[in-house]
Amino acid sequence: MASAEQLVLELIVPEQRENALLDLSKKREAFPDLAPILWHSCGTIAALLQEIVSIYPMLSPPTLTAGASNRVCNALALLQCVASHPDTRALFLNAHIPLYLYPFLNTVSKTRPFEYLRLTSLGVIGALVKVDDTEVINFLLSTEIIPLCLRTMEMGSELSKTVATFIVQKILLDDVGLAYICATAERFFAVSAVLANMVQMLAEQPSVRLLKHIIRCYLRLSDNPRACEALKNCLPELLQNGTFNNCLRDDLTTRRWLNQLMMNVGQQMHPQRVPSGMQGAGIPLEQLLSGQ
Repeated sequence: MASAEQLVLELIVPEQRENALLDLSKKREAFPDLAPILWHSCGTIAALLQEIVSIYPMLSPPTLTAGASNRVCNALALLQCVASHPDTRALFLNAHIPLYLYPFLNTVSKTRPFEYLRLTSLGVIGALVKVDDTEVINFLLSTEIIPLCLRTMEMGSELSKTVATFIVQKILLDDVGLAYICATAERFFAVSAVLANMVQMLAEQPSVRLLKHIIRCYLRLSDNPRACEALKNCLPELLQNGTFNNCLRDDLTTRRWLNQLMMNVGQQMHPQRVPSGMQGAGIPLEQLLSGQ
């Protein structure tokens, strides 16, 4: 097996880059120091950004092929590696590299190449927010990440919706993020309206994985007094009338969150919704994306 150093060197050779991207993305778990090697190797990050920028002309009009999507997603997988590593995360952020991914999140085509591109891009942002860091939240809030996530939450695949909702959830869980989204009625209602639309959709096509992130977002919003007051009027009836009883039957944590949400907004719980003694906190948030 080629070493990480050898494969990284091949990234800056145009004729060898495609195969090196594929090999590195497949084997990145086997190279624990890959992120620092990628970041500190001359020309490597520039080569990855070149791969990203080269796709821009295929976004509008939408002409992205499966092969081109796979290639750029291999480059994005390596950037996710850099975003995840504690030694390179701040460097990655300070270089504003996430901004290069935003055009991919701004697409509307639902074809498989575009969906794969959106999902992989969201994975890079998700890697940044998975570790609680207010600097990451401050950076993301200074950009257009909220409307981009809301767009994906409205039109993406179930998995893309889940990752985008997770990102919004992690932003909300930071005090700075909660204050930002609740600072104006426009921001609050933009988020709550998309969450409500997703709840309506889940009544027809249930997904426990997505529903738990939605409920956690609502629960966190209820920590803000003004938002909590607003939720008394705009919390979806479907969350209050037992619609998701069966869906959440085996998910104790999410049922606790839902119960706490109802208590926070002063709604009467359905007697069959949550067994007694289930009020309280949930699991560590780092586990929320396990299995994705």
